[in-house]
Amino acid sequence: MTRLPEYRFAGRTAVLTGAASGIGEQLAYGLAHRGSDLVLADVDESRLTPVADRIRTAHPAISVQTVVADLADRAAVEALATRVLTDHPAIGLLVNNAGIALGGRFDQVTTDQFEQVMNVNFRAPMLLTHALLPALTATPGGHLVNVSSLFGLIAPPGQSAYCASKFALRGLSESLRGELIDNGVGVTTVHPGGIKTRIAESALVGSHVPQDEIEPHRKLFAALLSYPPEKAAEQILRAVAKRKARLLVASSAKAPDLLARLLPVGHARIVRAATVAASSRGARPAVIKR
Repeated sequence: MTRLPEYRFAGRTAVLTGAASGIGEQLAYGLAHRGSDLVLADVDESRLTPVADRIRTAHPAISVQTVVADLADRAAVEALATRVLTDHPAIGLLVNNAGIALGGRFDQVTTDQFEQVMNVNFRAPMLLTHALLPALTATPGGHLVNVSSLFGLIAPPGQSAYCASKFALRGLSESLRGELIDNGVGVTTVHPGGIKTRIAESALVGSHVPQDEIEPHRKLFAALLSYPPEKAAEQILRAVAKRKARLLVASSAKAPDLLARLLPVGHARIVRAATVAASSRGARPAVIKR
């Protein structure tokens, strides 16, 4: 396969979704520090605006554009893509980072909830990538980052929607890597483990999950999200520079990945046993690690 040169950040435009907090916020700071102009998208305007203001203050030479968009809405995704193409006919980097979680067994979530997760975590990156390919390939040396998850590597009980979306994004990314290389575009799939973000507190909960289980589960998994997002962002940007195909962030992603490789079938029993053990302590996972 063709070997691409290192990605050059300075003087190029990066489009980043989920930029208002967590990994996305830290990626925005890191990209600005490296000299990238930015298009930052998020559904939460109250958090996105201060991020953009901080970057403009620290890096006055950088162009920072913000777009408030609900990526669960197909029309909003298409409007975002149209705006990017209008303002930036050539971009260097697209980072599909935005994501939502949904806790509960398959029979405890509604199909509408399931589809909402699929729409944000998979359909939006697919649509945005497809629409922005002309801009991404307009000049040589572009790069695409899709943020999957630990749960794009293993699939524990209680996470059917999230796992389905992240496995799908992983599959799309790996196929695109083989397709886009001839256009001089690299692709990195990122699998974060327990990153300290807001995903636990903002997670959706299945409509039929018992009310008394919800808050204890949020607190448990919030405690498990301990890896600093700034460290995760730095690793991602280094992986982009080196054109790495895949990045596992934190030992909480690396150990399960190794287990799945060593025991392609048997690891599922171990994952289920760990989930059941957590449940027996009154902590059935109602939210995921990202």
